[in-house]
Amino acid sequence: MGENLLILAMQRLNEALTAATVIVATSMLLYNLTHSLRDGVIRASSVLLGCVSVTYLGDVFVSISGTPHSVEAWLRFQWIGIAFAPAALFHLSDALLATTGLISRGRRRRVVRLLYLYGVIFLLTAVFTNLIVDGLTVAPMPMMQPGSLFWLYLVYFLAVTIFAVNNVLRARRRCLTSATHRRMTFLLLVFLTPSAGIFPYSLLFHNPARTDSLLLWVLINLGNLGIALMLVFMAYPLSFFGSNRPDRVIKAELLRFMLRGPVTGVLVLLVILFVPASRFFGLPGLELMPFAAVATVLLLQWLFTLAIPVLEGWLIYRHDQDQIKQVREFSQRLMTREDAHQLLESTLAAVCDYLRVSSAFVASVGPQGARLEQVIGPLLPSQTWLSSPEFMAIAAGEGTLPEGMQIHGDVMVWQSFWLLSLHGQKTVNQTNGNSPSNGPLLGVMGVWARASQPDLLPEEEAVFKVLYTRAAHVLEGMRLQEELFTTFENVLRETGDVQYGPDPVPYGNAAALVRSASGDVVAEPDFIDLIKNALRHYWGGPRLTERRLLDLNIVKRALAENDNNPAKAVRAVLTQAIESLKPEGQRSMTTTEWILYNILEMRFIQGHKVRDVTLRLSMSEADLYRKQNMAIEQVAQRVAEMEKHHNDGDMPADMPSHLKPRL
Repeated sequence: MGENLLILAMQRLNEALTAATVIVATSMLLYNLTHSLRDGVIRASSVLLGCVSVTYLGDVFVSISGTPHSVEAWLRFQWIGIAFAPAALFHLSDALLATTGLISRGRRRRVVRLLYLYGVIFLLTAVFTNLIVDGLTVAPMPMMQPGSLFWLYLVYFLAVTIFAVNNVLRARRRCLTSATHRRMTFLLLVFLTPSAGIFPYSLLFHNPARTDSLLLWVLINLGNLGIALMLVFMAYPLSFFGSNRPDRVIKAELLRFMLRGPVTGVLVLLVILFVPASRFFGLPGLELMPFAAVATVLLLQWLFTLAIPVLEGWLIYRHDQDQIKQVREFSQRLMTREDAHQLLESTLAAVCDYLRVSSAFVASVGPQGARLEQVIGPLLPSQTWLSSPEFMAIAAGEGTLPEGMQIHGDVMVWQSFWLLSLHGQKTVNQTNGNSPSNGPLLGVMGVWARASQPDLLPEEEAVFKVLYTRAAHVLEGMRLQEELFTTFENVLRETGDVQYGPDPVPYGNAAALVRSASGDVVAEPDFIDLIKNALRHYWGGPRLTERRLLDLNIVKRALAENDNNPAKAVRAVLTQAIESLKPEGQRSMTTTEWILYNILEMRFIQGHKVRDVTLRLSMSEADLYRKQNMAIEQVAQRVAEMEKHHNDGDMPADMPSHLKPRL
């Protein structure tokens, strides 16, 4: 009896760990999708995490399915992840190797595509036949029996895994610095975690008679717990790929994401699963569960708000405590224009309430003249009046003052307003002594005159002075922060390429940095793929306006003659490259010299389907794809030549005028 209860508890725990693994894997996948998918490591790891998510999601639905038919359907559904996992693992290893500078010259890329094709074959075989998985065993644990060809998948899985690990070992050996070597070591330690977690072990050790043993369930739970923890650990080294932000920024972002995402999700899941099985304060667990889940979310967010600054200090900012404190303080005390307007509004409201007047305003004064910043009440000063020479003379307190203006100490009376000049706190020495004078003029406060001349009581005058001094401080802060933002923009503009541009140097691929710094797009190893993707989106699509294509000088020149439309400019360059491959003489559909041009013109410019092109050119699909790749390579070569001639100032004679350099 006791053992049965323990087995039941282990089964319940297995459901929780399986769902937790789905949460962790899906969270990491979403985290990847928020980063640059142009990076090969990010793309490959996203595919691998997708395989893990799908497989464990199948386990979750198996545990809640009520009929054998649905259980078998979800077990076969898991093969979406199981079938593609080896290909995704090798794809990730190839991307890691390419990151270190050992870029594939075509062989590894073809192997990756072939492995994904094998994944499709295994998936279709597992879903629609009984060759790989055959028959369902429901009791005591849902599992499939191995089919006659399961050994083929096993051999395939082991072979691909061995080659993938070898690629990561090669990448690790190419990392010479301690930091990159350490990160690649971390990644190597957890590299097999996704595949180890989704491999169908039950097909290897299929023995239904022993699936109800306590030891087996303990081992399954330990394995699932290890997979979930390793996936969390895997997020750390992967987070540094596809981003060139400082390490502290990446670590801080990852810490916040893991705490507010997977950790919160897993803990709420545990509450949902286990609270209904218990009773608190005499309340039934099922009715208490929604409130407990909401309370858990709120409590965790409060705890994380308190804990994140402490954790960042311990784990991330150990040597920069003072600077980080200043950055946080600056962020908290930063005043936007909207903040300044709110402060001015509250100040003017206090002036009107205390002095018992209906309207007041604050106008700033700068090189461009006066500008109304905030106003309270129905009586508004006109912009014409603010822009008049008389108002500027009043504000500056010098020059020819308008006739009829009265001056009473610091207060000037003009056109039904009491006016006060607002000055900054900075002081300058007068030429005839050492007593300080007012700082630079910032603006003017106007208060609707309640009398023909100021009739402030001493107490009112003291309060009024505090309020208009506060308004002057706000205007001064606005001016200082505008200067600060201008400085920030200049700094970001000067350092943006260094801090946020492509930076393959940490993993030994310095040659790519040289190409990036020189802007030599055509020298990049994936330039042919860049042209191929652009041709596929010839009549519209994101690949046609890929940033690196827009960086080509010939495309920049083509923009002027194409209404500054990037898509039209790239299309014009591609069209010119294709037309330059057109043979002379009468067109033929079958002659050798016309084949490549015909394929390019029919497939991309006219947009015909593969079947239509093969029928018109009398060739097989395999032959068409082979020659199409040859044609795309020639287009890429021609675009590279056009770019080179443009940079040298020597465009070919057949080049259209909008692509030729303007001397």
